Amino acid sequence: MGRVFEKRKYKMFARYDKMAKGFTKLGKEIAIAVKLGGPDPDGNPRLRAAMATAKGINMPKDRIEAAIHRASTKSEKEMEEVVYEGYAPYGVGILVECATDNPTRTVANVRMYFNRAEGELGKTGSLSFMFERKSVFKIENKNVNLEDLELELIDEGLEEIEIVDNEVYITTSFNDFGLMQKALETRKFNVLSAEKERFATSYKEVTEAQQEEIMKMIDKMEEDDDVMAVYHNMK
Repeated sequence: MGRVFEKRKYKMFARYDKMAKGFTKLGKEIAIAVKLGGPDPDGNPRLRAAMATAKGINMPKDRIEAAIHRASTKSEKEMEEVVYEGYAPYGVGILVECATDNPTRTVANVRMYFNRAEGELGKTGSLSFMFERKSVFKIENKNVNLEDLELELIDEGLEEIEIVDNEVYITTSFNDFGLMQKALETRKFNVLSAEKERFATSYKEVTEAQQEEIMKMIDKMEEDDDVMAVYHNMK
């Protein structure tokens, strides 16, 4: 969904640092969730996850409710989820997740970002092997005993758990998203965000100057309202 060059492991959440932009993108995620599973969060796990993430970045309650209402009526345009893949300069793989009501516009913009940076938009599926999808949950750390919680959640698909910046991050496989979400809700944890993320499976070595050049392209992409997240495999 992201600010793809952070020093700490769970860099994806930093894409919501720009609050207004985060609200816009979460509004799209809420709309997609409602269109796919209905407006009742009790029966729509994806919507519950989007709402938890929205609350985690202090998105106003009335704005969340308005996004749900719009998606429940014909006033909201149909959103389509699309993924674009390509190479930045120096052979760095880039994967761009988008949500758009106009794929023609979106692909033209994404191609432009690649071209201006002397990169290249690739074919669908050409780079997906470079990234592994994972589910990542962030919960409030209220005197959490990491060892005890790890034992509790191991049967719920837990792959990794650690505390970062006094918040607990839990990683599972992509397919165990619903299982872990239910486990955390059942245990009454305050889920601050629930994300399906992509992690690079191999990395490309670049110089600091090259890194800065590529990050300028990524920053431009992330400013686009249709772009939900950007991932790379820079080491």
